[in-house]
Amino acid sequence: MPSSRADVATEHASRYLQQLCKHWSHKFPVEFDPRHGAIQLSIGRTVMEADDKALHIALAADDTASLERLESVVADHIKRFAFREELTFDWQKAA
Repeated sequence: MPSSRADVATEHASRYLQQLCKHWSHKFPVEFDPRHGAIQLSIGRTVMEADDKALHIALAADDTASLERLESVVADHIKRFAFREELTFDWQKAA
């Protein structure tokens, strides 16, 4: 199962984690609290951890194409929530 992760520097990690989880909770199985979130989307799983300096995101999907789509969808949604700051997503594929 292909997977990737990104550590996104932001002081608002908990806010973005909760916004993304709430946003998708109407369509997908979601569990979250202020520091941890997990979303089971149709194309893969997203797990997030928030601390005071970054949002740590881990993704897993059935195939490479789905993983790349999931990376794009997750990053695009979080960027929309974070319109006041410029976030960088440097996805690292698992070996």
